[in-house]
Amino acid sequence: MTTMVETPVALRHGRDLVSPELFEKLSAFCAAEYGHELSTARKVMDQALAFLKVMGDAKAFDMAPSEIVDPGWHTFMLHTQDYATWCEEQFGYFVHHAPNSKIRTRPLMVSVADRIKAAGFEVDERLWGTSADCNQPACCGDGGCCC
Repeated sequence: MTTMVETPVALRHGRDLVSPELFEKLSAFCAAEYGHELSTARKVMDQALAFLKVMGDAKAFDMAPSEIVDPGWHTFMLHTQDYATWCEEQFGYFVHHAPNSKIRTRPLMVSVADRIKAAGFEVDERLWGTSADCNQPACCGDGGCCC
């Protein structure tokens, strides 16, 4: 009888979907514009890029980012030339942002995080409000304590 050892699969990161220079430019803007520490802004941008990739690949426009991840999408969109070029390269079309913050329920955030995980991306549960140590209502991905 032989025993097979499974090698863990390396998870993908949203940050790897853009050049390191663009990632740092977006992270710095996100930090300055939304008042985040740079380390938090990098996490937000990483998750926003993974979210966009999954949503755009699947044309899954029922997905929504958490309140804390949404500024990452806004940041990228404000860099319109970079964003438009990236969308065209990744999907062949421009991904429009149709905000609807009223649909940010915990079950939806769990579903979105699960879809991102299923695509092989690392998910920061704290930014999606899906972490086990979430303390509702003050902290569930949308609160400052989850960073």
